Amino acid sequence: MRMTDVAIVGGGFAGSLAAAMLGRAGIDAVLIDPHKIYPPDFRCEKLDGVQVAILRKTGLAGEVLRAATHDRESWVARFGRLVEKRPGDQYGIFYAPLVNTVRGLIPPTVPTIAAKATAIAAGERQMVTLSTGDTVSARLIVLANGLNVAQRKSLGFTPEVLSECHSISIGFDIAPAGGGTFDFPALTYYAERVTDKTALITLFPIGAAMRANLFVYRTMDDPWLRAMRRYPEETLHALMPGLRKLTGNFEVTTDVQIRPVDLYVTCGIRRAGMVLIGDAFATSCPAAGTGARKALNDVERLCNVHIPRWLATPGMDAGKIAGFYDDPVKRACDEASLAKAYDLRSFSLDAGWRWHMRRRVKFVGQYAVGALRAGYRAVTALRTDGRAAPAVTGTQRS
Repeated sequence: MRMTDVAIVGGGFAGSLAAAMLGRAGIDAVLIDPHKIYPPDFRCEKLDGVQVAILRKTGLAGEVLRAATHDRESWVARFGRLVEKRPGDQYGIFYAPLVNTVRGLIPPTVPTIAAKATAIAAGERQMVTLSTGDTVSARLIVLANGLNVAQRKSLGFTPEVLSECHSISIGFDIAPAGGGTFDFPALTYYAERVTDKTALITLFPIGAAMRANLFVYRTMDDPWLRAMRRYPEETLHALMPGLRKLTGNFEVTTDVQIRPVDLYVTCGIRRAGMVLIGDAFATSCPAAGTGARKALNDVERLCNVHIPRWLATPGMDAGKIAGFYDDPVKRACDEASLAKAYDLRSFSLDAGWRWHMRRRVKFVGQYAVGALRAGYRAVTALRTDGRAAPAVTGTQRS
């Protein structure tokens, strides 16, 4: 039997990040996950500016961002027209390299046990039985096992489904037909019609590749998904006719990955000795871009604030655990994530006049901001050119 203060069950992004933070803080912990090296998985593929700001609070941002690709500048477009050019604040990185980079930052004082947690028993200390036959005894179990609902159900946690197949994420790489590079460093292109059942497509660099994430609102038996998988270029051009004006002709160079997302929240969580983080607690909509933000916020609050306080006094009762779920920073993040998921869906699909006006106001505002930024860049360039120009002497004038 291995004794520890904290046993982290699940070594995805949230679990690995928690292990790295606790280990660097000198807290006795172990990480339990079946995979020594995290395998490829179609999940979070970039971090935005807000997420990076939270990542910096974990103390691990420098190493993680060095493994990612900064987009430098992001173009925003709709109906084949460029709306604005924003300063880039996003970092592209595939999910498995992201997780494995974080795992590389876990101190050797935190062992990673390559095994499944086959059973968990609560008590004065929590007992985790592993697929190897070994056991781990911990004061606290951090459940970071993502979408493994079955394991949580076996512990008496029940998921409440809020929105089944709320959105579908589609991922693939693209390249200009005939070679070359795209004109844009990164591009976000919004759906052209509410009948398209689409939110947006975002194109961003990961290494030398241009990655595409397309977000749609459909059911998994929709024939459109089969067409997208078999004939991606033709299907995408039909969905967004104006996109080609910015990208030119392009080819899809990888398999098309499709992942549906249910919105759910786990119930019955306020109990002694166990705390849930990330998708184990509640899912978010990838189209709204809040999944990594919510996971990062959970881990940062738990490891920087709550676990050190809990371990400072005896016991691990339900009152202590409730402090994490009632954390005002966590609650604000969770509520904003859920609200944004529903708001973006209505913004993309609702044909009512109120949503029509919201779309119009949003894009007019973006055009205005884009014009101001372009004007500022032009004025700055003129001033720079003026300072750089050599003075004209009298001899030169003659």
